[in-house]
Amino acid sequence: MNLTSKLFTLLFVTLFTVSCAGTKSTTETTSSSEKETDTEMVSESEAEKITATETWHLTPSDATPYYGTGVERAYADFLAAKSPKQKVIVAIIDSGTDIDHEDLQENVWVNEDEIPGNNADDDGNGYVDDIYGWNFIGGPDSTHVDKDTYEVTRLYAKLSEKYAGMSEDSVAEENQDEFDYYKEIKAAFERRKEQNDRELTQVGQSRQAIMFAKQALGVSNIDSLSAEDLEIKSGDTQQVQQAKQIMNYLKSNGATESDIQDLEDYYEHVQGLANYGLNPDFNPRDIVGDDYDDLSNRFYGNNDVTGPSSEHGTHVAGIVGAIRNNNLGAMGIADIELMILRTVPDGDERDKDVANAIRYAAENGADVINMSFGKGYSPQKFYVDDAMQFADSMGVLMISGSGNGSDNVDSTDSYPTRFYENGGFAKNYLSVGATSWESDSTLVASFSNYGKETVDLFAPGVDVYSTYPDDEYKMESGTSMASPVVAGVAALIMSYYPELTATEVKEIMLKTVTKVDQVVYKPGTDEPIHFSELSATGGIINAYDALKMAEERVNP
Repeated sequence: MNLTSKLFTLLFVTLFTVSCAGTKSTTETTSSSEKETDTEMVSESEAEKITATETWHLTPSDATPYYGTGVERAYADFLAAKSPKQKVIVAIIDSGTDIDHEDLQENVWVNEDEIPGNNADDDGNGYVDDIYGWNFIGGPDSTHVDKDTYEVTRLYAKLSEKYAGMSEDSVAEENQDEFDYYKEIKAAFERRKEQNDRELTQVGQSRQAIMFAKQALGVSNIDSLSAEDLEIKSGDTQQVQQAKQIMNYLKSNGATESDIQDLEDYYEHVQGLANYGLNPDFNPRDIVGDDYDDLSNRFYGNNDVTGPSSEHGTHVAGIVGAIRNNNLGAMGIADIELMILRTVPDGDERDKDVANAIRYAAENGADVINMSFGKGYSPQKFYVDDAMQFADSMGVLMISGSGNGSDNVDSTDSYPTRFYENGGFAKNYLSVGATSWESDSTLVASFSNYGKETVDLFAPGVDVYSTYPDDEYKMESGTSMASPVVAGVAALIMSYYPELTATEVKEIMLKTVTKVDQVVYKPGTDEPIHFSELSATGGIINAYDALKMAEERVNP
């Protein structure tokens, strides 16, 4: 949300600079709204950075100015005389995917053991008519959870029922730890809500300023206004003069009508958080119809894997497996099958759904699981850990984005994670940070989480071009985009070298990263830091070199 946040700050300042009151105000523009969720796609550079190509993330690692993945070079120079030996299944645990998209449809996984539409569990896996995957946040009557709360909101609501209004002296000794946790959650929730309320006020005022200026000037699109149109004339009323001042200031700072739409989208976002994400009284779980506290109940939901809001999941799926060489919009990294598992609403995903989606993927043949989501709290983490341990034992490679909070996740809680509550860690797991298409000090995406101990490697995650619902295409940014880049490379290796285990594929990708020997900005700051300090490998995924090493392993 960096561009939009910058935009509404600009408009807010504009509003108060040219208002009758003549006062000036500053606004906090921290990115903590991204700290608790990785389900939002971060649109950082639509207006300012216009030279990223649609395939930059597939270019060679030594191309100028990009640190690409070398995927296209691998196909042209290394795989041209080879044929894939198996069809790899990649599970996309996300918001849902447009399985009818022109550039995805042929690559969507089909459960051949299930008879479509007969309302029976033909394969006996517990899920009725699960043809393309499963929707764990759908209802039995084909309805869906679209909006949901943040995890911190759910924790606050639950703990408030027990401790709201209580003093420390009145809490029983055996409940003291839980009461302390309640105070911590309460403070975190109130900080988050206060920030959102402040942003809602600011962006609302900015919208009003634009609406006023457009109405006063009689235009619906600011792009239509010329410098001559905005000259202040002696006959202009005070309202028209103010409107021209606002528009002059906006246009001099490069604002376009597209930016105004970004502002509208951001307003809807913060209004949605007030109504849903940060509303303790909102609970849509009744739609699903399960007993949420009963973790033994795995078989709920419905088979509609698209859902009402599939933008994020469609984009992620296309990065991995959009159909190659069909003369349509995007090119996926590998020719694979996409198993679609819907668990992520507009809000934080729930641990129960994540765990059951991981189990479904492992039980039904997935080779790779991509998890482009995240949050700051995981109250049923033990259940997710159990599912990860199961997938790990089945040789499934799990890949997740590191998160979009500009945080050092070595010292900040961020979920999912490879580390188990009871000790140990998932062996077949990778955490991925995001790089941009610029090779200077802004190489690392400003929003990306990082960590020398926790983040394994980086991958392209800014302005990545991929599929969008209704046969559309779009560039998006986030560690949500970097994770499927790595998932795609892993699937590509597995397709040509099925002899390799998931652990071996992981090791190969880590050993063949493109090492970056330069100083960059630490995410979210202008503080210099060497790139090698931001991840365990200090490198960016390199498909070409990984495939070469895979060949050497299999055919020494």
